[in-house]
Amino acid sequence: MLKGPRCTVRHVLSADLNVFIALTNDLASRGEYFSSQFKSPEAMRRDFMLNGFVTEEREMFVIEDNLHHIVGAILHFEGRTPQCREIGYRLFTPSLAGHGYTTEATRLLVDHLFKAYQYHRLELMMDPLNLASERVAQKCGFIEEGTLRQTFFVNGTMRDAKLYSLLRPEWRGGAAL
Repeated sequence: MLKGPRCTVRHVLSADLNVFIALTNDLASRGEYFSSQFKSPEAMRRDFMLNGFVTEEREMFVIEDNLHHIVGAILHFEGRTPQCREIGYRLFTPSLAGHGYTTEATRLLVDHLFKAYQYHRLELMMDPLNLASERVAQKCGFIEEGTLRQTFFVNGTMRDAKLYSLLRPEWRGGAAL
C-alpha cells in the first residue's frame, strides 16, 4: 500500500471487485481519450481469481480517497525494454479532475518503482489533446520526448500519442518536483 496525504494506491481486493468492475466498465466516465472497449465482468473476475491483476507483465492498483472510495486506477506494465515500465492511469469520476488524485497516485507509484526495482526509465503516453494527463506528467517530472503518430485505436479512429519519460537520474527520490 502506498499512502499519500490525499490518496492511497493499493491492490484490488476481492471486496472491491464488483465496484471496481462497474467503475472500469462505465463507458460514460471514459471521456474522449479512452477506448470504449471493455472486458466482460466474468473475464475480469477470472483474471482477478488467477492473479489479483498482478503479473510480471503488469500490476493494477486502485486509487482510493481518504474516505476509502475508489476514485481511479493506476497500473504499470512492460515497456519496450526490460529496464522500462509504462504507467497508465484513469480517474473514474470526471468531477474529481483537478483535485490532485492522479498526480499524487502517479508520484507514489513512480517512487515505488524506482525504490523497489532497478527500472531505469518510466514512460507515460497520452492523447496530445489530453491536457490534464499532460499536466500530470509535467508535475511528476516527466519530460516530453515527442509524438508517436497513429499509435492508438480509440473509438474507431487511429490517434497520436505524446510520449513522456522520466529517467532514474532525473527522479528526485520522492522530493516534490
